[in-house]
Amino acid sequence: MECFRQTVIESQSIPLPLLVLIFGSTFIGICVLSFFILFIVAPIPRPPTKAEKSFKCIEPDGSVSPTQGLPCWQDIHAAKKIGAQKRGDFSSDGLGIEEAEIFVSLVVPAYNEEDRLVIMLTEAVEYLEQEYGASPPRTSENGNVKARLNGHTSATNGHAVQKLAKPNQGWEILIVSDGSTDKTIETALNFAKDLGTKSSALIRVVSLQENRGKGGAVTHGLRHVRGKYAVFADADGASRFTDLGKLVKACQEVEDSQGRGIAVGSRAHLVGSDEVVKRSFLRNLLMHSFHLFLRLLTPPATAAIRDTQCGFKLFSRPSLPYIIPYMHSEGWIFDVEMLMLAEAAGIPVVEVPVGWKEVKGSKLNVLWDSLGMAWSLAILRAAWMFGVYRRY
Repeated sequence: MECFRQTVIESQSIPLPLLVLIFGSTFIGICVLSFFILFIVAPIPRPPTKAEKSFKCIEPDGSVSPTQGLPCWQDIHAAKKIGAQKRGDFSSDGLGIEEAEIFVSLVVPAYNEEDRLVIMLTEAVEYLEQEYGASPPRTSENGNVKARLNGHTSATNGHAVQKLAKPNQGWEILIVSDGSTDKTIETALNFAKDLGTKSSALIRVVSLQENRGKGGAVTHGLRHVRGKYAVFADADGASRFTDLGKLVKACQEVEDSQGRGIAVGSRAHLVGSDEVVKRSFLRNLLMHSFHLFLRLLTPPATAAIRDTQCGFKLFSRPSLPYIIPYMHSEGWIFDVEMLMLAEAAGIPVVEVPVGWKEVKGSKLNVLWDSLGMAWSLAILRAAWMFGVYRRY
């Protein structure tokens, strides 16, 4: 105490301008050091390899196809954007995106999911075929749809570009194996083979060489979708897939003049139900604590969404260029970054109640992953707020 009092007395003898300079320099130094630390700890995803931008599917004769290149709308959009920036146009998110070839694309991130994948895929294929079946025929090249428009065919990035022959027709599933070490890939291909119909060719299996995390797998899949709408769903089948129609309808109702819209599946209506009440006290406490933390750290529209973490979200195709190229988070918190990017771009977002059930085999460690998500959210928010991440 005496030492502190002596320090105060001595500081009073320092000229005020010098004192201001000392405190100002210290503050600037702390800010620079904090930015430097933030720059180091903020995650930067590695670029996808050439092998990761390819897929396998089942051929009409039941054999596994050779590795084939995936169409990538993001590569084309990036090339257009670079060209626009060279001309001095830096507001080029609105360059648009290639026309959809099919109505809906489903992205399924899968890490060691050989035991749960088939149940989810069975429900998904049954619904997709029922609602959006009679898909346009494949070509022998690249497993992609080929269509004739006014007597000619146009091709870009190794696949045909077409307008939908019918408004609500055509589907595909992209299963993204996130560095799986079990038989996830074989399970997916065997499931497709067992369909024994043309639907088997609509299931594409993509393999990431190293585990990225759920967010990385979803983002990778969304770069390669061909649908007018793109939805991702967890491989465990926890979300009721037949609610996809509700997401599509809700998204269509809120789409803006550019056709941009996002429908977020939500389990918020289940709070108080048996599915939630039967959870452990610790899990419910961590869930509510995380939601409070999220509301404090995220911008208003994102904070207003009651369930940001449900693994069932649908995007209209025109909204993708405003979100996917700017994704950084590859872990559990990636949903929040998607929603913040959507909010920053002014994309309408609607929350839709969906059916959901608890499924055994979750890879989420309730305590450590909850703490990790809170840390990741803080880093993510700070990185965007202080310019470590930028939209360019």
